[in-house]
Amino acid sequence: MSRGTEFMSRALEDWTYRRGVNLDFTRPGKPTDNTYIESFNGKLRDECLNVTQFASLAHAKATIEAWRMDYNEQRPHGPLRHLTPREYASQRQALRTAGAAAFSL
Repeated sequence: MSRGTEFMSRALEDWTYRRGVNLDFTRPGKPTDNTYIESFNGKLRDECLNVTQFASLAHAKATIEAWRMDYNEQRPHGPLRHLTPREYASQRQALRTAGAAAFSL
């Protein structure tokens, strides 16, 4: 996670604590610590945020959600063996379930 000021709030700290989430910040000036999120952020910015003039908060939410759905459910990703993130997650879950079932026999 970036060390941006938006992530340094007490509200976020409280929210993560209540849910048992551990925050893991990248080192200052080292975006290569998390290349996947940096790549995602760049794509979101280049393909959605920088090319859309939002008319309202509702418009922004709808546009960003449509982009997110396309990114996760329609668009194949090379690092995921050219599967969509949803397909990849489903395959991983099926493998885990099959592995757990085989282990319990």
